[in-house]
Amino acid sequence: MAHKTMKRIAEALERMAPAPQKTPDLEAADAFVWHTGPDRLEPVHKVSRVDVDLLVGIDRSRDTLLKNTLQFANGMPANNALLWGARGMGKSSLVKAVHGAICAQGLPLKIVEMQREDLPSVARLLGHLRSSKHRFLLFCDDLSFSHDDQHYKSLKAVLDGGIEGRPENVLFYATSNRRHLMPRDMIENERSSGINPSEAVEEKVSLSDRFGLWLGFHPCSQDDYLAMIRGYCDAHKVVIDDETLRAEAIEWQATRGSRSGRVAWQYFVDLAGREGVTLS
Repeated sequence: MAHKTMKRIAEALERMAPAPQKTPDLEAADAFVWHTGPDRLEPVHKVSRVDVDLLVGIDRSRDTLLKNTLQFANGMPANNALLWGARGMGKSSLVKAVHGAICAQGLPLKIVEMQREDLPSVARLLGHLRSSKHRFLLFCDDLSFSHDDQHYKSLKAVLDGGIEGRPENVLFYATSNRRHLMPRDMIENERSSGINPSEAVEEKVSLSDRFGLWLGFHPCSQDDYLAMIRGYCDAHKVVIDDETLRAEAIEWQATRGSRSGRVAWQYFVDLAGREGVTLS
């Protein structure tokens, strides 16, 4: 009787236990998105990105990141990178464009995007990637931390790797509007209210120091803004004379109250729609 009871309990526990996670098929695509609940790497067969040559006004950052990524794809040492600065100036676009450029050269490099909210699961993700023969860019867009946010401790596992070290086949790229990944007033509050102010600030500010590359993005000039739009027009065969383009683009910029690569693309999308040109 006791044996049957124990058997029923064991069977019930088996039914309650989550099914073992499948080993992800890393041959399925060159790009993946990491999801949790349950953990899985979702393949992305068509990445939303622009050609690297269409990114205007960020030449130094483009060349530096491309060189760093080429080194990594070729099995050479390379640095984690933090792309920080002005909104809409192509930080995430550059990461995706550089990955596309590397793949176009026939080099085997995969990109995995993860959300900031999923950083606590990063050790499990690295466990999947560590044992793979492939090389990976781990990409986190719009990374920042608030006052009581503890996710930054998980990020240290990516950048430093703890006792195991960061996997040799994984490189981490992040974008942020903040150079130190947290609001300036938060840093000042730490300095003014901490028992040991310098140590209170140091733990969080030093997180950005763990990126070997800091690439800054600044608001673009009007000439760069117009050059971006002209580049999109040429690439997608949209015909418009310079005078009309300039007048319309400047008016569009004025209604948005800002000038950036994102605003340039939004104007171009409107223009292409009016001209009946589809964007593949």
